[in-house]
Amino acid sequence: MRKNFIISIFLLISLSLFAQEELQGVIKDNNNLEILGANVYWLNTSVGTTTNETGTFSIPYKKEYQKLVISFVGYKTDTIIVNSLTPVRHYLTESNTLEEVAVSAKRNSTQRSYLQTQNLVTINSDELLKAACCNLSESFETNPSIDVNFSDALTGTKQIQMLGLTSPYLLITQENIPSIRGAAQAFGLTFTPGTWVESIQITKGAGSVVNGFESISGQINTELVKPSTNHKFYLNAYGAVGGRLEFNTHFNQKVSEKWQTGLYVHGDYRGEKFDKNNDNFLDNPLAEQINVMNRWQYTDAEKGWVSFINFRYLDDSKQVGEVGFDPEEDKGSSTVWGSEIKTKRFDTSVKVGYVFPDMPFQNMGFQAAYSNHKQDSYFGLRDYNIQHQSFYSSFMFSSIIGDTRNKFKTGASFTYDNYEEFISEMLSPNFNRKENSVGAFFEYAYDNADNLSVTAGVRLDHHNLLGTFVTPRLHMRYVPWGRAVLRASVGRGKRSANIFAENQQLFASSRAITIENTGGNIYGLDPEEAWNYGVSFLQGYKLFGRKGDVTLDFYQTNFSNQVVVDWENPKEISFSNLEGQSIANSFQIEMNQNIIPYFNARFSYKFYDVSTDYKSGNLAKALQAKHRFFANVSYETKTEERDASWKFDVTYNWIGEQRLPNTNNQLPTYSDSYNLLNTQITKVFSKKFEMYAGAENITNYKQKNPILGSDNPFGANFDTTIIYAPVFGSNFYAGLRFKID
Repeated sequence: MRKNFIISIFLLISLSLFAQEELQGVIKDNNNLEILGANVYWLNTSVGTTTNETGTFSIPYKKEYQKLVISFVGYKTDTIIVNSLTPVRHYLTESNTLEEVAVSAKRNSTQRSYLQTQNLVTINSDELLKAACCNLSESFETNPSIDVNFSDALTGTKQIQMLGLTSPYLLITQENIPSIRGAAQAFGLTFTPGTWVESIQITKGAGSVVNGFESISGQINTELVKPSTNHKFYLNAYGAVGGRLEFNTHFNQKVSEKWQTGLYVHGDYRGEKFDKNNDNFLDNPLAEQINVMNRWQYTDAEKGWVSFINFRYLDDSKQVGEVGFDPEEDKGSSTVWGSEIKTKRFDTSVKVGYVFPDMPFQNMGFQAAYSNHKQDSYFGLRDYNIQHQSFYSSFMFSSIIGDTRNKFKTGASFTYDNYEEFISEMLSPNFNRKENSVGAFFEYAYDNADNLSVTAGVRLDHHNLLGTFVTPRLHMRYVPWGRAVLRASVGRGKRSANIFAENQQLFASSRAITIENTGGNIYGLDPEEAWNYGVSFLQGYKLFGRKGDVTLDFYQTNFSNQVVVDWENPKEISFSNLEGQSIANSFQIEMNQNIIPYFNARFSYKFYDVSTDYKSGNLAKALQAKHRFFANVSYETKTEERDASWKFDVTYNWIGEQRLPNTNNQLPTYSDSYNLLNTQITKVFSKKFEMYAGAENITNYKQKNPILGSDNPFGANFDTTIIYAPVFGSNFYAGLRFKID
């Protein structure tokens, strides 16, 4: 039925190919960089569009349309005369005058797209600055689309979830190159400093076939700062009472007319021991990280080429466990429990894009990336080491069919992964493996520039361990009336589960590890496979003259196979193929409202119904709140000169009760619901300098008894994994930002 449905959609779309006069063009800045999201519309009409990721646009044309308006935040708005269908190539000029103030007021720090076919939310740098945002895992504190949870009671690492599913079911990319996967799943989000992030795009539901077959619940894409647009010099320093110190600095330099480069250095240190709950275990890890990236940008304005080359090196170490643990004396002993996690990572990537100068709607791109991720770690008497070498490459060509209402993308990709994995208590079987896949994709997009757009894609992949398979994806957008958007999507995803790398917190317990080998090619298990279905409705409005919008989302993820992580037996953690059903239902309602100038409020309620068939029966997902409420308010004062201001941000979360796994009555069946309150105040002294201070978990809520068996960590009841709330309590921080343009 699904196959016939998708074929019918393809046939329906193909009937809509007919000619229409359209004006095409490309919008760039003075550095010849394509501008994504520029507004293009005919003066005194409701006919408009926005530029895509290559800076190109197409807009219906009539002879009576003569004046085309082009605008983008931070740039001067231009109006140009158009008398023919000759493609437009226009360059916007940055604005340093008061006119820029009026334009920037229209831009929200978090934007829901009315024009994209997919359900897309964009978080820009203004939103990221509302919280400390020291790394990517902490970049979602003020956004209700992503849930942020703690993974264990030792490392303090924050994990993200979307649509009721953990991050492995998300495709996490860096500038559309898969980044956090394999060995990097547990801690990879902490390896991207927040100051390196320019914007984040969150896509709910099945993603595009262009980006691969692994996406199941959605995609998170991170755009890094560019040497051409980032500050010439940038400094950020941060300190918290929790013992965390961070330092970030950026250096950007124009090397020649076509080459620019940037050097980005991040360091953090946590050397103070805390044990506020007196369980003899550190509340936060002792940690050090050095993270360095060198980024090169090449732009050839006349020939239409733009390229990026990245090199990055990371050295990260963490020490957790009992307060008195000394690695030099206690490592490998059964007297004092401790753990060390040491990671070294090198990665490099290259992206090359070409826009045909005479055909701005046609472009092609190539990207390739290599990474070497090596982690050496132990958890008490358990050793866990993994080295993951990965290579990824893809080529894409995009153009139109007949006219710009009908566009397509096609290309091919290749991936290679080499895993070397060692678990001390499981010397056999050998978990080393090599995975490689080659695939081709085709994606067709129809947009009538008015009220209907459809994107339908399919890819064919051959994987040496998963076999040969087809991945279909479909997205539809319809505008029933003004400022209303109805979206629907359906798609299939497939992935190989890295059961140890994705569940490293389980090593910090006394549970025995078992795998129910059923003859699959990866750990004896079959690949995970699921269909995702979703509908979304967005309505913009004005209330007392102030803009607002409300969004309703419903998504269901239905697994045909899942690697079930069963920890309902308090003495064991088992991995097995799904026998029965595993379904995740997610409903969310979100409201954004401007109250008065520079005062905005955001509210959200989420309901999750996530259940899986375990050995003991069908159970709700453990450590998953069915009900969550979110609120964020932000206010900014302005001076006439707009050089100085105060910024105030408050975020509130209510997390409902969560089912706890069986602990033989050491913990109740359900946790208590609780509240979290965070706030930050920023003082902007000038365009170059600002200071900020904030507080996290102001109410000082802490989970009681976060570590089971802490009095006997080498005993049968030791478990650090059942974490549903903060461990440390309140945390206060302060920092500064300094920049030179």
